Amino acid sequence: MEQLCKGLMSWASILEDQAREQAERTASLPWIRPHVALMPDAHWGMGSTVGSVIPTIDVVMPAAVGVDIGCGMSAIRTHLGAADLEGMDLSVLREAIEREVPVSMGKYRTTITDSAGERIITLEDQGHRDLVNPEGYASNWRHQLGSLGSGNHFIEVCLDESDRVWVFLHSGSRGVGNRIARKHVKVAQDMCARWYVDLPHKDLAFLPQGTDEFWAYLRDLRWAQAFAAENRAEMVDRVVACLAEFMGEEIRTEELITCHHNYTEQEDHYGKKVWLTRKGAINAAEGKRGLIPGSMGTRSYVVTGKGNKPSFNSAPHGAGRNFSRTEARKRFTTAELTEAMKGIEWRAEKAETFLDEIPGAYKSIDVVMEDAADLVSIDHTLRQILNVKGD
Repeated sequence: MEQLCKGLMSWASILEDQAREQAERTASLPWIRPHVALMPDAHWGMGSTVGSVIPTIDVVMPAAVGVDIGCGMSAIRTHLGAADLEGMDLSVLREAIEREVPVSMGKYRTTITDSAGERIITLEDQGHRDLVNPEGYASNWRHQLGSLGSGNHFIEVCLDESDRVWVFLHSGSRGVGNRIARKHVKVAQDMCARWYVDLPHKDLAFLPQGTDEFWAYLRDLRWAQAFAAENRAEMVDRVVACLAEFMGEEIRTEELITCHHNYTEQEDHYGKKVWLTRKGAINAAEGKRGLIPGSMGTRSYVVTGKGNKPSFNSAPHGAGRNFSRTEARKRFTTAELTEAMKGIEWRAEKAETFLDEIPGAYKSIDVVMEDAADLVSIDHTLRQILNVKGD
């Protein structure tokens, strides 16, 4: 850990200049106390740095949370082992998952499963109770439940250090969460402009606690976080059902871990109540289980938090980009991506589509985990054998 400047602590041994400058701007804001914590996977993002933990006093900054509210990971360890999959054609399983779970931007189900229906009722009840109207953001949000999306979101089947089979996935609040976020970012920007607030960047606009706008955002934010969690749970159920049909037997769950990494909660730190935003960071309170995925084709980790005080009990949420998507497409080739995915079942015919997700576009997960040594302990190391992504 290194103090980069007043109010900015960093666990990132790899940090681009642009991301550092962005984090320094955020740390200079007078409503941030006592400091911003940069995680090992920190990189430039919208408004504030992805992989940053931001404690604010009496305000929230919607753009600091980001547009994929509640994005996170879920994983289950099954009773299966590598030997159970020996000789099996994993392309059959991958294609079954791709049929059962809508992938790619703008894709969603046209029918609602029984399990999704129960989750929708839970979300409707929360919406009615908290005066949240998700239909005002996306009329098809019910059909988005249980869909993956695109970008760095994924579904994987992995093996751990003991060759046990895991289902691992990463996704968020889909289109409804995106629209919720963008609406409140604009509200914050308009409010700060109306009050002539001098900001180093418009995406650092805030909503003051006590205003109607603040509480409206908090209610929508919490609903979107709940949607993201139910979305992942629904996908886990569907993937496990595909795996059960593929194996011809019921799948037993031995471990279940879930966490999100784009959210704000009120927490106690350094003797004060703060609104803590984890933007691309997970809760790593002492004893809390978490998930840190690598990039496409690399390892992922099941971890337990150490409760590191200066990090606000936080840890990285993944490898973190080293190059933008545009830059990655200039630097790397589909042949290099194919080589990186050797031994993994994936949509190889879509190599050109996934080129900006090549491992070389991300920081080394090995370096990230070394940097995170005082934040988490490693419980399991996962290597993927099957990968599903949206284009």
